[in-house]
Amino acid sequence: MTTLSAYSPKVRSVGLDGVLVTFGDAATDEANRAAIAFRSTVDAQGWPEVSESSSTLVSVFFRIDLAEHRFEAISDRLQSILATRDWFAASLPEGRALWTVPAVFGGARAPQFDEAAEAAGLSTRDALRDLTTTRLRVLTLGFAPGQPYLGTLDDAWNIPRQKELTLNVPAGALVAAVRQICLFAKDTPTGWRHVGQSAFACFRPRGDTPFPLTPGDEVQFTDISATELSRIEDTVTDGSGGAIRTELA
Repeated sequence: MTTLSAYSPKVRSVGLDGVLVTFGDAATDEANRAAIAFRSTVDAQGWPEVSESSSTLVSVFFRIDLAEHRFEAISDRLQSILATRDWFAASLPEGRALWTVPAVFGGARAPQFDEAAEAAGLSTRDALRDLTTTRLRVLTLGFAPGQPYLGTLDDAWNIPRQKELTLNVPAGALVAAVRQICLFAKDTPTGWRHVGQSAFACFRPRGDTPFPLTPGDEVQFTDISATELSRIEDTVTDGSGGAIRTELA
């Protein structure tokens, strides 16, 4: 595996649909930071050729019609921006937010919390501490509209996916694997362990901001009772699930 310090960002075409800039061959904090910062910088320049951009765990995709615009010219421009700084040490973009999201951990609403704690080699008390004191970055959105992958947890949480699927986990669920938490946007089957449950809606098609979370945002969970979660579900109708949004400097 190439080490991050030796990794040189790569620019390549994706058919005629656009250009992919990759910052690593493994999901690391530094590669994700680089991808988020680079995307923000190019977006801020407002290239007319770019109709859309998106970032993954370690890369950025710029949708560009390469039948109309020469890849070589686009690649040269991207390479010139890559050369301006060490993107692996770049600051995250301005305008980020911290989301404090209430959730239930364990019990009937999150039935695999104990199992996940055991897989991580932690007591349930220590597992709860980790999941409620770690500020997790929105690494990327994907798999379902607005659905975030959040990371990264301590090494103990590098737990594998299950061998068998859980046939259905509800929207708002927190599921854990490979040092990450995924906050589900909709009911779905999964191989990740269901460790928490919130009422946070990641996709709000009728709101002014359909996707409230953005890569680079941070999320911190707070522990609440199942009774309090039921109250939030019954009374909070804006999709926030009782979450508080705070601007980060």
